[in-house]
Amino acid sequence: MTVNHKIIWNEVKDYLFIALGLFMYTIAFTVFLMPYQIVAGGVTGLSAIIYYATGFHLENTYIIINGVLLVVALKILGIKFLMKTIFAIFTLYFMLKFAQDIIPKQENGLPFKLMGEGQDFMSMIIGCVITGIALATVFMNNGSTGGTDVIAASVNKFHPNVSLGNVLIAADFCIIGSCMFFPQFGSYTERAHKVMFGFCVMAMENYTLDYVMNARRQSVQFFIFSQKWQEIANAIGTKMNHGVTILDGHGWYTGKQIKVLCILAKKNESINMFRLIKMIDPNAFVSQSSVIGVYGEGFDEMKVKIKDNVKN
Repeated sequence: MTVNHKIIWNEVKDYLFIALGLFMYTIAFTVFLMPYQIVAGGVTGLSAIIYYATGFHLENTYIIINGVLLVVALKILGIKFLMKTIFAIFTLYFMLKFAQDIIPKQENGLPFKLMGEGQDFMSMIIGCVITGIALATVFMNNGSTGGTDVIAASVNKFHPNVSLGNVLIAADFCIIGSCMFFPQFGSYTERAHKVMFGFCVMAMENYTLDYVMNARRQSVQFFIFSQKWQEIANAIGTKMNHGVTILDGHGWYTGKQIKVLCILAKKNESINMFRLIKMIDPNAFVSQSSVIGVYGEGFDEMKVKIKDNVKN
């Protein structure tokens, strides 16, 4: 596969997985959250709140708000950044519209309650887990669902010290808290109940999102002590395409010099690593430990900004 074909395939793969993530999000939102009028953050959550309160179609509010945000952000972020966001916004719009058309309705016009009456909390848990996985799928393939993501990216561009996460949390708090201003949701106690459910949605969804994304990126560190260190290092370098650092060690009890192999790898490569070591030296002493982060070639990028006065 040529370089150009590989680039095109990677782009196509991104769009396919973004669409898959949005499909999962649509199912979770319309089947588990909407029937119980459970509120959430983001523009989708705000659209749902307006729909619960006024009956104005959720997908229409979603596309209107995102359209305004895209126009404002186009000049700030540029068309290249927003291409996949635009794709995601329109794809989610049509998916939400189609899902609401085909799912059976209750008497109040909301989708039927798959979990049955009185199962608000259980439906929220299932819905949040699926939406968290769905959003992680979108983000891991360089996508965005628009809405508050666009706001966060725009704020971060002008104020690098303000993290994306802080902006998103602040926006979600405002959106969920807006339930208190809609008398259609009932008494203040009932509105407070919806707000607390919304905060639970936000916490669980973000926890699932972080867990899925970090599980994929989690790295481990190996220290390997073996008399056959040369064979092991050669096998790891050629068969697993990994760099190996060789450290000089000194056994306190034996008084002998020994070479120690230090390797950083993804957690999902651990089984292959152990299998390879055991094939060469079943008696090798191996230490494996989780590391908080690994940055550099082949791992994560150091996403920090260097101030101009530091550069100079």
